[in-house]
Amino acid sequence: MTLTRLLRPAALLAALAAAAALAQQPPAGRLDTRLEAAPKGPVTVDRIVAVVNDEVVTQNELTERTHLVAGQIKRAGGQLPPEETLQRQVLERMINDLVQLQLAKETGVKVDDATVEKTIQRIADDNNLSMSGFRQALERDGIRYARFREDMKNELILARLREREVENSVVVTDAEVDTEIAREAKERGGDTEYNLQHILVLVPQQATPDQIENRRRRALQALSELRKGANFAEISATYSDAPDALQGGNLGWRPAGRLPTIFLDAIEKLHQGEVTDILRSPNGFHIVKLLDKRGKQKAPAITQTHVRHILLRVKDGTTEAEVRQRLERLRTRVLAGEDFAALARVNSEDGTASKGGDLGWISPGETVPEFERAMNGLRDGEVSQPVQTQFGWHILQVLARRTEEPSDEKKRLAARQTVRARKADEAYQDWLRQMRDRAFVENRLDER
Repeated sequence: MTLTRLLRPAALLAALAAAAALAQQPPAGRLDTRLEAAPKGPVTVDRIVAVVNDEVVTQNELTERTHLVAGQIKRAGGQLPPEETLQRQVLERMINDLVQLQLAKETGVKVDDATVEKTIQRIADDNNLSMSGFRQALERDGIRYARFREDMKNELILARLREREVENSVVVTDAEVDTEIAREAKERGGDTEYNLQHILVLVPQQATPDQIENRRRRALQALSELRKGANFAEISATYSDAPDALQGGNLGWRPAGRLPTIFLDAIEKLHQGEVTDILRSPNGFHIVKLLDKRGKQKAPAITQTHVRHILLRVKDGTTEAEVRQRLERLRTRVLAGEDFAALARVNSEDGTASKGGDLGWISPGETVPEFERAMNGLRDGEVSQPVQTQFGWHILQVLARRTEEPSDEKKRLAARQTVRARKADEAYQDWLRQMRDRAFVENRLDER
């Protein structure tokens, strides 16, 4: 079994790209920490290929990362761009990841070891593998477990950072939900899903007219090569600045309501296999290829979760660590056989305390992302590790799960989630561009 089958597609490239540096290579580090005692005997001379604020990326790190990404592209049946082009694209991804990880560190975004271990265990469970079998599958793909674990931790950190910086600030109005529902009632709306590939040529936020023109010409060059029959995945890896560039620019199946209007207007005129002209958005220039389209799948039954929790808040005179330790002690008592509801009635600082912390039946999207993610990761009867949300610190226990057909209220909730996802996608691209523009980045790859 290869790593290709171990991760969901959206996370696969991130894990592969992050897992490239072998254990012999140190991770990118602070400039003032790279002076070490000279090793004995002959050594391969390394060099710095990028400076990102006060951290660096070395040629050896980039080479290892590029080799791993190239292997993944080959396993997926894609065509490789020239090695120098692929290196440039991989380096751009490393720089973008490093900019985000630096912000996460500076602002205290963390993921504890228990969360990392639970995530990896869930991946192994989903593939019917023991942890030893999972490690062996990784090693067959040339990935050391320690490196994979660190990279999964970084992926979780980046997800939490995006959640905090972008997704939690996305506001969806009732008017937008009404518009989405009306859209879905029409043939153009939610009845159609599209399988797409995408190229994005970014334009800096404060770009000059000359810079804009240079980026437009880059997009036109990509389009020209596509019109001549070039492989889209190869052109994506060569020209695209999108996070999915090295995945062939694959967006996968997207409902109409999840797509920007400029995409939807353009692809509705296409036949299968055709590409759009250059599309302009605030982020830059886009090219979209229509791979396929289909009628939207019937809304699936909704899985609801019956859950209860104990909530503690940080108050004057207490610290985050003290609150968390108190919750860990309460969790230990539950695991030892004490009644969760009784402990909630005495300890929880939430309006549900009188009900033993019972939150009733929760549908997807009805609680904050951190809580929902923890809840979804639990088996029936299992008690979570302490989980932090904007409301405080929780431990939670899943009592049962059930499925039901979506009501009008649930359909409205689904429409709200569709609008939120679309707005979050657009906001994330804009936020990432701003982050990159504000960072000090010195790309030395072409220096010899």
